[in-house]
Amino acid sequence: MFGLGATELAIILAIAILLFGARRLPEIGAGVGKAIKNFRAGMSGKDEIDVTPEPDAGRREKPEVTDGKAADRRESSGKSEAERRRTP
Repeated sequence: MFGLGATELAIILAIAILLFGARRLPEIGAGVGKAIKNFRAGMSGKDEIDVTPEPDAGRREKPEVTDGKAADRRESSGKSEAERRRTP
């Protein structure tokens, strides 16, 4: 391929071990392998993400029906229901 023999590959491996350490080489190899796999999948043109909307995605839920007064009181004061009953 590139004309690399066993001696050249051994020298490259020794330099890699010196630079990154023996513990990190498997992590680096796995990362490079995943990157190549993702690159090939991206080049094939197959999209993994489906962006088509669901048929009921446009439907909205009905808001909760209240008398309005109680909701306004709860929003306006930061007090709980028990605290509001105690104060005149």
